[in-house]
Amino acid sequence: MILAAEFERCADRYGGGTAVSGPDSCLGYDALHRAGLRAAEWFGGVRAADERPRIGLAARNSTAWVTAYLGILHAGAVPFLIDASASDGELERISEDCSLDLLLHDRDAAGEAVPVLPGLTAVQRYTAGRRHPLHPDTEVCRFTSGTTGKPNCLEFSGQAVRAAAANWAAGTGMTADDRVLCCAGLSNGLAFNTSLLAAFLVGAQLHLAHGLPTSGRIRRLVAGSRATRLVAFPALYDSFVRTGGGRADFASVRVAISSGAPLRPETKERFTALTGVPMGNYYGVAEAGPLTYSTSTAAESLGRPLPGVDIQTRGPDPQDGAVHVRSASMATRYLNAPGLLESRIDDAGRYATGDRGRLEDGELVLTGRSHRMINVGGRKVDPVEVGEAVGAVPGVEQAVVLEAPDQHGEPAVAAVLVLRAGSDPGEVRLRLRGSLADSLAAHKIPTLIRVVDALPTTVIGKPVLHELRSLFDTGTR
Repeated sequence: MILAAEFERCADRYGGGTAVSGPDSCLGYDALHRAGLRAAEWFGGVRAADERPRIGLAARNSTAWVTAYLGILHAGAVPFLIDASASDGELERISEDCSLDLLLHDRDAAGEAVPVLPGLTAVQRYTAGRRHPLHPDTEVCRFTSGTTGKPNCLEFSGQAVRAAAANWAAGTGMTADDRVLCCAGLSNGLAFNTSLLAAFLVGAQLHLAHGLPTSGRIRRLVAGSRATRLVAFPALYDSFVRTGGGRADFASVRVAISSGAPLRPETKERFTALTGVPMGNYYGVAEAGPLTYSTSTAAESLGRPLPGVDIQTRGPDPQDGAVHVRSASMATRYLNAPGLLESRIDDAGRYATGDRGRLEDGELVLTGRSHRMINVGGRKVDPVEVGEAVGAVPGVEQAVVLEAPDQHGEPAVAAVLVLRAGSDPGEVRLRLRGSLADSLAAHKIPTLIRVVDALPTTVIGKPVLHELRSLFDTGTR
């Protein structure tokens, strides 16, 4: 398999140099490789319905996470990388939808959970029922919120994963002298594509963080790791510029990298003014990997295409076209939604991203979205999925989930409700939060809620979103 062999070559090439450190331990390249092979012995015994076990990994950043990931690859199994914040209900749905044979997590052990690595336990999930077949080239599966009401499982070949890492390292000038402090979960594309194999390919150091990314904590982590690259979601940079800081805190950092959601121009400018560190903004989509990179001071620019990437904008308006992309790191398909990804790829192999934008002197500028996905601190939220969960809560007659700004002007998940006759709004709100906590990750639960007598709709019955958004204007209750 391509990825297992690639990680083995990294161990041979960089030997005892530091590979990864985290809250639990620090491992050199040699030690990490040996740990991965030991883990592979355990994963090799996993019972599966076919020749390749499907092993879910839902845990926070740690060296144990990296060891487990390598062990799964060396065992010839397929890792399914799941957001650590997924609720128990979401884990159950993913396990059933993707026919996982085993689930690794770092939650309190219960029932038949078996310790596997420090801090990680395994639960057998074997099912003999319906099982979507994996593509023969698939080596890694990751998830993205689509518009189908459930997480879409993306299948990636080893060649695509390696291309994403190699092109990122080459396109951003990463070297063995880099020390990457990654504050984003490794299951997310921001971290997976920029801070895992990419760092190992060039012999760089990867330092992992998890937990609440407060500005004070990040300053301490930067100082402890002497990081040259800081990788985090826009929400962290927004928090930092609100609380302030100084250049001395970031003396070692050469670039701060952001993605997952648009970085506000004022945040980009203010962060660099406070720290002296340029912002490396990048644009990518889960289905195609990292696509552009820029350290330009131009507020709107997302930079030029990375190696192996082709971008087109289409439509009658050259200033606001539909963004189509082709890359060497494209996903193969959605495992649990057959035909859906293929339907969004044209005959030339270009994927319709759902974004709108333009190319200015070869640099990408986004102007908007052509669908309703919500970005919350860099995490994608599918309003269809959340709307279905909200609509199932007793007392709710109708529900529309959408994006609205919170008190800081940041994107938040909002819900507009029509209640059943006789329902008490206060009781429904309490019931809503309690019910959703069991079925959705915390970042998906609506934090802004409005109750109306009737939803404004078009003549064909579709909700009028701009009228619903106006309910969340400042001062509206």
